[in-house]
Amino acid sequence: MTSSWSSRREVSPETTRLLIERAHEELLAGNAADRRLDDVRPLVRESWRRSLQGLVGAEDLPPLDLDARALEEYRRSHPLGSVIDMVRGLLLPGGAAESGVIVAVGDAAGRLIWVDGDHRIRTLTGDMGFVAGANWSEDAVGTSAPGTALALDRSVQIHGAEHFNRLVQPWSCTAAPVHDPETRRLLGVIDVTGGPEAATPQAQLLVDAAARAIEGELLIARLRERAAPSHPSPSPRPRPRSRTAGPTPIRATLRVLGRDRALLEVGAGDSETVVEVSGRHAELLLLLAIHRQGLSAERLSELVYGDAESVVTLRAEMVRLRKMLEKISPDLVPASRPYRLTTAVETDAHHLLSLLDRGAHRVALSAYRGEVLPDSIAPGVEEFRDTVASTLREALLAEASVEVLLAYADTAAGADDVEVLRLCLSMLPPRSPKRAALVARVAQLEE
Repeated sequence: MTSSWSSRREVSPETTRLLIERAHEELLAGNAADRRLDDVRPLVRESWRRSLQGLVGAEDLPPLDLDARALEEYRRSHPLGSVIDMVRGLLLPGGAAESGVIVAVGDAAGRLIWVDGDHRIRTLTGDMGFVAGANWSEDAVGTSAPGTALALDRSVQIHGAEHFNRLVQPWSCTAAPVHDPETRRLLGVIDVTGGPEAATPQAQLLVDAAARAIEGELLIARLRERAAPSHPSPSPRPRPRSRTAGPTPIRATLRVLGRDRALLEVGAGDSETVVEVSGRHAELLLLLAIHRQGLSAERLSELVYGDAESVVTLRAEMVRLRKMLEKISPDLVPASRPYRLTTAVETDAHHLLSLLDRGAHRVALSAYRGEVLPDSIAPGVEEFRDTVASTLREALLAEASVEVLLAYADTAAGADDVEVLRLCLSMLPPRSPKRAALVARVAQLEE
């Protein structure tokens, strides 16, 4: 039997998989001249070497470049955002939930802007970070169909063990680049991921055809826009040329997971300031970040102090908070009546919840540094702390893989959770060497 995984003939797919896995191990061990690498397709072998030279981790999760808000805005503005319904119709006909594959659209930098498809597969691939907002370029995760297709500017298929990252090796994928129909500038990539059927010759024909159809649709839409009648508008008055650039938008993140004194990170352009925030100021900033619509002085007093009668104390604390923020960035100073933030402040806790919404359980767990402001007794913080912890636990119990559940069981949050441990036991193979330790932990907790 001939295998398309390797240049070697008359070997079974299983034998070839083992050869590729061994070649991958030799490369990672520094044996770049090992003869086993000759059994790997040149396209894959060269991609492995680029990944190695780029110091890509063989078990690292991809970076999440776009949070939920940035992702939504970026998808609206990106040229491929307008053809997502078309991609769904071409590659997920008859419904996505039980299609057997997942389909993704990425930009020219490898950032996924949309992922949809089979619910079960999305749950499993979410554990390896294959979610909207993640960076799947070769520089980020090594050899994969979307990243390598972008690197080579051609359609690519990657079979299981050919992936550079071990977390991705259970999957196969086919991807094709999409270009601007007029300038031929690279716009992004479309990808189909699943089992072996996602990397067949038929899959490559389908994905290539979809990419060409998308380019055609982009051109048609552009020609229609040009042909549409335009109404003359009065010439705008000339404006005096400004000698200085406009204000640079700021970005602010409050890190509260596992920290009693939060970190406030404020960036503008290429500069960034990191300030440790006192416990009370961290509580106030967090509550204002949660309640973006604003809070009355009485309601904020209840959330911080437990009663509405501490308004005088609250107002004095808000004055101190304003003075502190004024030194960092005037844009962050809260407005009043109601108290509210006029510039969005993201939090690492909200980022964690966004990852869970996208099915990125393994990435979310790695981002969980501990409870939200663990020493705070502010009622509003305690409620949000419980929400984050319970949402993480429930999402993992419902959909996470056994590897992710085992990792959760090794954290402070999951160490004494008998339900989690029992679920791990039910999911592990009968002869797994991990079972004995779990049985002992359960027995100890139930004594």
